[in-house]
Amino acid sequence: MGRDFASVGVVGLGTMGAGIVEVFARNGVDVTAVEISDGALHRGEETLRGSVERAVRKGKLSEDERDALLERVTFAVGLDALHSADLVIEAVPEHLDLKQRIFAELDRVCKPEAILATNTSSLSVTEISVATGRPNQVVGMHFFNPAPIMKLVEVVRTVVTAEDVVTDIEALCARLGKVDVTIGDRAGFIANALLFGYLNQAVSMVESKYAGREDIDAAMKLGCGLPMGPLALMDLIGLDTAYEILDTMYRRGGRDRRHAPVPLIKQMVTAGLLGRKSGRGFYTYEKPGSPVVVPDEATPRSGAEPAAAPRTVAKVGVVGSGTMATGIIEVFARAGFEVVSVTRGAEQSGRTCEALKTSLNKGVVRGKLSEADRDATLGRVTWSATIEHLSDVDLVVEAVVEELSVKKALFASLDEICKPGVVLATTTSSLPVIELAVATERPADVVGLHFFNPAPVMGLVEVVRTIRTSETTVATATAVCNTLAKHPVVCADRSGFVVNALLFPYLNDAVKMVEASYSTADDIDYAMKLGCGYPMGPFELLDVVGLDVSLAIQRELYLELREPGFAPAPLLEHLVTAGYLGRKVGRGFHDYSRR
Repeated sequence: MGRDFASVGVVGLGTMGAGIVEVFARNGVDVTAVEISDGALHRGEETLRGSVERAVRKGKLSEDERDALLERVTFAVGLDALHSADLVIEAVPEHLDLKQRIFAELDRVCKPEAILATNTSSLSVTEISVATGRPNQVVGMHFFNPAPIMKLVEVVRTVVTAEDVVTDIEALCARLGKVDVTIGDRAGFIANALLFGYLNQAVSMVESKYAGREDIDAAMKLGCGLPMGPLALMDLIGLDTAYEILDTMYRRGGRDRRHAPVPLIKQMVTAGLLGRKSGRGFYTYEKPGSPVVVPDEATPRSGAEPAAAPRTVAKVGVVGSGTMATGIIEVFARAGFEVVSVTRGAEQSGRTCEALKTSLNKGVVRGKLSEADRDATLGRVTWSATIEHLSDVDLVVEAVVEELSVKKALFASLDEICKPGVVLATTTSSLPVIELAVATERPADVVGLHFFNPAPVMGLVEVVRTIRTSETTVATATAVCNTLAKHPVVCADRSGFVVNALLFPYLNDAVKMVEASYSTADDIDYAMKLGCGYPMGPFELLDVVGLDVSLAIQRELYLELREPGFAPAPLLEHLVTAGYLGRKVGRGFHDYSRR
């Protein structure tokens, strides 16, 4: 049995502090909420009341429950009010000297047996703890925003935190209905260490004008199923807060350049562009604090004319027989295009045809498709094992094995067979599109069309232009995506494009955490799902994608960018060598034979 925390103190009543107060008060714990001044205390009380009133309006709390919750909260100015608290949680801004001063004062004020906790998201809990005479009773309790909703709490133990303190805090998290992940004191802990490298890299894409803010955010939402795009999330967190976290992680985490704040972040902070709270960050908002985005000078104009007129595409060739090829055939045929499917032989064509029928029949059973539409879709597909049957198509989409030599040979053959003006597209997820373009005599007509798996479901297509791709080809590819009801994101020909360039370094970093015995695969998955709202944890996703595929993509990123932090984790390489490739073989980071 853990100790009974009858009274809790919270220092700092910003958004996070007020949220922590609400969490405890909702669960029947008396809370003393402390601020530095009457004005700050009033603002904190208003934040709490506003949150509770929203919960009442949404039917999450009754009026009686609201009144009981608020009665459990005592508001006070000054730390002396915390003299009888069993646990005090600090939630002030991320400045080490400020937190150390507060903990030194708490050590003087609080009773000897009280536990002192910090909600820091990036600073050293150890450095905070040594400001007290009781470092063994100091622990990290990192809640996630909004605290009343997010289920995760990272419990951060230092090398001297007493075992019973950790046990008691873990039991308290369970009482609060939270899922705790207990970890050591390392820069960024789990969630921020994985999240902020990804966010920083997304900002670097904007800074280099590789892709626009809307396209980057749409790519990660539609391509990965994330609840928010990285730039919208930066605005929500606050660019000043993000800068402080990144800077701390860079200094404490081995000076990994991927955590060195992108200069654009500091420039925006200096200019007062802090995100939602200031009314402007990467996006412009209706007013400070509002979540409503309003158009600004960087907003793409709806209905704007493309730089060139697109060519007409009525007939499409798809080369390949795997899952992706089958999905692409279905997408085009359901959208009304005539499709010529080319495989390496009649047997592969038969399997691809059966796979298409199975997928369409599932659509009928689920009510997504009528029987007539299914039959019409199948009627639009011609099956062939001869590449010469692509001589009269308007667009070819290549979806063969991810090997450069194979793709280059195919594009050289398409160059000889296809009529002039045909757009030649590759679905590669990591190889250089320009390598395929120069294998032809028509590099201006070559483009990347990176669909995501499963193609009939996923709404994103990355349109990848090389330095030789013509405006007409880009316009044609974009228009085709729109006809398919897909969201096209135009980007340059760089390894990983948008999604994989942001996704796979994050996955690789997660592997390195396990490799370093910092945490387990299960706990890291919990942290990212519960703390960041991701639909899958990194190890679940790696097992679904395939560890061999993931390793190949990470190698391509490293070879092109030469960034040391992108070097594939040795553990990933060892698992692939051992044949543990993920779900497809029954064993990856998880053992599926036991599930």
